[in-house]
Formats: sequence, C-alpha cells, structure tokens
Amino acid sequence: MDGGPSRTAMMAAGGRAAHLIVDSAPYLFQDTVAADLLGAQAGEVIGYHRQFGDHVVLSGTRAQVNARSSYTEARVRTGFGQYVILGAGLDTFAYRSPLARQIAVFEVDHPATQQWKRGLLETAGIDATATRFVGVDFERDDLAAKLAAQGFDSATPALVSWLGVSMYLTEAAISAVLTVLGTFAPGTELVLEYALPPELRDESGTAYAEFALPAAADQGEPWLSFFTPDALTDLLDKHGFTVAEHISQRETVSPDLWQRADNLRPADLCRLLRASVSD
Repeated sequence: MDGGPSRTAMMAAGGRAAHLIVDSAPYLFQDTVAADLLGAQAGEVIGYHRQFGDHVVLSGTRAQVNARSSYTEARVRTGFGQYVILGAGLDTFAYRSPLARQIAVFEVDHPATQQWKRGLLETAGIDATATRFVGVDFERDDLAAKLAAQGFDSATPALVSWLGVSMYLTEAAISAVLTVLGTFAPGTELVLEYALPPELRDESGTAYAEFALPAAADQGEPWLSFFTPDALTDLLDKHGFTVAEHISQRETVSPDLWQRADNLRPADLCRLLRASVSD
C-alpha cells in the first residue's frame, strides 16, 4: 500500500452509498455519510452501480456490506463502552452515529489507508474527532500497544468488529490477531466475517465467487482463507473465545427486509461469527 486508494475500502463504501440510491426501501442499512466521504469519486462509483447494479457482484456487494454493518452496529448498541474497528477502511460509524460521542471508537488500519481516509474526511468537511485512529502494520506492529497508546482499556469489555478482512489473510495471520484479542477483558465481543469453502456456498454465493474471486486475485488481493463454521469455532476456542453464533447473511437483518421489490438477495458466501472472550 503506497498511500493510494484501497480498492476493497472503496468497494465497501460504494456499496453502502449506492444501496440508498439503487435499491428500493426497505433498506438493510442506511449509511448517510459514505457518499460524502467518497467525494469526487462518489459519482463514478454510484454511477457504476446505477448502470450495472443487477450484476451478481454489484448486487451481492451491496447486500453483503449493508447486512454485515446492520448486524454489527446493532451489537455496538447493546452496551459496550469501547468499539474497535479492525480494518476500518472507509467505515463511517464515528461520523454519523450519536453513540460515537458516548463511547470510545478506535479505527485500526494501515497508516497509509488512514492517511488517505483523513484526506477524504478533510475534503468532505467531516468532523473526525469522534474516532481515534490507530495506525497498525500488522506484519510489524504490536496491536495491543498501539491501541493502548490511543487510550484503549484492555481491562474493560469492548466490541471488536473485523469485517471484510479475514478472507485476504492466511490462517497464521488471523491467529496472530486472535492471540492479541484473546487477552482483552472477559466479555469482550468479536464480530468476525469469514468466507465459506466452496462446498458450503449456496447458488448465489457460488455465482458471486465465480466472478469476484478471480477479479480479486487479478487485482493482487486474492482470497486466502476459507473456514467451515466448525473449523472456525475450534480456532476461536484455542484463542480463548466462546462462540455464541454463526450468522448467515439472511439472518443478519429482520426477515421482512428481504421481502423486496428489487433484485437484492442474500447469498451464502460469507458469514459472521459472534464470540466473546471467555472468563
């Protein structure tokens, strides 16, 4: 990463912004800041969704990023005083949620990505004081130390989200992060998004993967890790977590939100895992 735009961060923010324009109500999630944050690039990104929005990758991306955000932010509202967003990218929670003024929000990402995001925030005139930027090169830096330097209290339970990242990492890299998270206060909750192996995908998930995975590899961002729910539960158990549930995309939001007039449909390609640091 050389400080330029992150392709995956752009895709996620674009999917959240386009959902409110391309898709019809009821909305899975309402990110009212993503388009402003994308700034001059918003028109191009949203225009692409307008023109080709029914394509399985674009509609699948909108379903994925909005459903996972809806579920995760609902968990933040259950009473945590600290929220750690791993691989924050262009996440906008801190800039639109009133709760961000009441809890400590830590955005963790590569320093170059954060420099790019700070520039977008400044250009858009978006107040960034509700978040604490934690620049981390996961291959070199101590995550716990970097968080502590920004005021994170490892003795107090936190909600940790880790969305849209694990599939790009090796299992060894995932384990290294889980080792750190497992030292956080008991009751700390992790919402982790992971990719399913081919044999567990449904028809929609398979169709999405057939387009998206080769494209990601061609862009230099191949998907490296796939887990069955049982295998991931075992991995979390080894790192001191108790798994509460695995959540399919369909289950992330109220069932009535999938009763739609548009072409947005859930796919079983990625799932969310919710787990807590054990006592």
